[in-house]
Amino acid sequence: METFIPKTFELGSLVGISSKNIEEHLKLYKGYVTNTNLIFNKLNELKNDPEKNAYVLAELQRRLGFEFGGMRNHEYYFSSLSGGKKEINKDGELYKKIVEEWGSYEKFLEHFKFVATTRGVGWAMLYFDKLSSKLIISWVDEQHIGHLVGLSPILCLDMWEHAYYLDYIPAEKKKYIEAFFSNLNWGVVESNYEN
Repeated sequence: METFIPKTFELGSLVGISSKNIEEHLKLYKGYVTNTNLIFNKLNELKNDPEKNAYVLAELQRRLGFEFGGMRNHEYYFSSLSGGKKEINKDGELYKKIVEEWGSYEKFLEHFKFVATTRGVGWAMLYFDKLSSKLIISWVDEQHIGHLVGLSPILCLDMWEHAYYLDYIPAEKKKYIEAFFSNLNWGVVESNYEN
């Protein structure tokens, strides 16, 4: 039973991120989808005898967050690089909200890029919290540790070395961050915010 199907993305030629790196990165994304399906299928198979399968079920449930998080995080990431670069709409609601919360778009970018340089593997995330009507920047370890509960991701930047290792050495990850933003389709991010 295939619950999730890998999405396709309109990724053209990117500035500073090679097609080879994207090709290899997409293979990893598809692996997350495959593993998420395997986990759901195995959970379904073993759920009728939870006592007998307690250890396996517990390990599958533990692993689910990593694989499912990897699948979804990458879907946000690749979607935001799809369809070509598009600048943020300075008359749009997201831009206004960013300026309201950080004082300027430039200060927001500075802070987001700073979070992206966090040591370790993980993700720099921009969330929207519907309860407080706030934008929140946060770091997520690996694929799943530290996701903020109840918040909607609107911008996800993959900071695992696999996202840039064919183009930049780890000491050059700031160059990769700049490359990401030079290719970003803010229209997709704005749509995430609106939805």
